[in-house]
Amino acid sequence: MIVLRKAWSLARWFVRLEIGIWRSLFLWMTRRVAGQGPGVEAFSYAKQITPVIAVFVFVSAIELPVVHILLPWDTVRLVVDVLSVWALLWMVGLLASMRVFPHLLDEGGLRIRCGTTVDVRVPWAAIASVKSRRGSVDTGKSVHVATADDATVVSLPVMKLTRVAIALHGPTTIALPDGPRDGVTELRCYVDDPGAFVAAAQRRIDGYGEGASGHDRSRCEPRASSSASS
Repeated sequence: MIVLRKAWSLARWFVRLEIGIWRSLFLWMTRRVAGQGPGVEAFSYAKQITPVIAVFVFVSAIELPVVHILLPWDTVRLVVDVLSVWALLWMVGLLASMRVFPHLLDEGGLRIRCGTTVDVRVPWAAIASVKSRRGSVDTGKSVHVATADDATVVSLPVMKLTRVAIALHGPTTIALPDGPRDGVTELRCYVDDPGAFVAAAQRRIDGYGEGASGHDRSRCEPRASSSASS
């Protein structure tokens, strides 16, 4: 049963990813940004990874006609052509997902995203500070969790790099793609322009602090959420 549940969960993840890729292509073609609206600030994180994906797209585009010419069997050629076109569009869609799903700052808090697979939301009430700080992780995963002593740091890197550190007021429950994580004290993420991101976030934090000056922040129990549906 455990194996079946894991297989089902993995299958659902692949289906959501596939739908997200094609949705990203549509949004990119129509020049729309998911979640963008009045009062929402968007910040990109695709600068480092764009050249890498672009190389794969270029190589695949060159490979497609070459393989088509070399294969002597019509049926095999057709199957390979279809798969090659699908793979080419999929990689373009992957790049598109990182452009149409940027990080967002709005009245409620910030959203740290990575394509359609990661969407971590943190309310301003939970954030103590946002600072520009270079960092790295030793894994290629889109979400990395490290715990030391009483501190739990969640990193959302791009190509193993982070550029912004978000300190929380205290241990906070953060909803990650694989489920809620308790006791998180800091988040780290990659932003193309960390200076602009930090300045914008600090303005939001200051504005929230002024608006909530008459309330007891210690009573807040912020719970971030993760969703790729919007």
